[in-house]
Amino acid sequence: MKTQDSHQNAKIAAGQKAAEMIDTGMIVGLGTGSTAECFIDSLILKSKQGLRIKAVASSRASAERAKKGGIEVEDINSVPRIDITVDGADEIDLRKRMIKGGGGAHVREKILACASDEMVVIVDESKLVETVGTRKLPVEVIFFGSPATRLKIEMLGHKGKWRLNQNGTLFLTENGNLIFDISFDSPPASPEKVHESLIRVPGVVDTGFFFNLAGRVVVGHEDGSVEIR
Repeated sequence: MKTQDSHQNAKIAAGQKAAEMIDTGMIVGLGTGSTAECFIDSLILKSKQGLRIKAVASSRASAERAKKGGIEVEDINSVPRIDITVDGADEIDLRKRMIKGGGGAHVREKILACASDEMVVIVDESKLVETVGTRKLPVEVIFFGSPATRLKIEMLGHKGKWRLNQNGTLFLTENGNLIFDISFDSPPASPEKVHESLIRVPGVVDTGFFFNLAGRVVVGHEDGSVEIR
């Protein structure tokens, strides 16, 4: 039976393996979420052992974690290119298609991934699926006219809810936007077509679908072993 501790062990193992891919002089993109935190912590340890890098972060939480550990964090607008971005995924399928955005940072994460020479994805084995679409799909929506945007999304046949904070208030991304979480009855036959139809809706910033971005995929297992795909 898998426990929270075994999942954490898998995340830590994946984060440590990804940190071994980082060399002095690199500019590293930092993802957001619990698995990305494991990578950042491993990176901090390597930095204390002499690794010298600069980082750009997809969220304030990741930036603050890295800074507290002594990693130099740059503004992405001052960085011409990124050597490598390391980030987690809510799920990833056999074709390396992903859903991201459980932490609400998928738009910034996608920008970092697209600006990088390689995106390394770190996951525990529970995030592996045959075809993407088993988990909720986050869709970032600007606040202006958001009820109309939601109606258009629902007219496309998608069911979902606005994401809320624990106190019941609307969740806001670091871009100041809303998240509409779509729930699929079953994985869509063509996630690419779903993505294309959604981003054509005025008011939609982007979806949590990631296509053709993942390079190496580091999979951590509950026994602490790691495989690279």
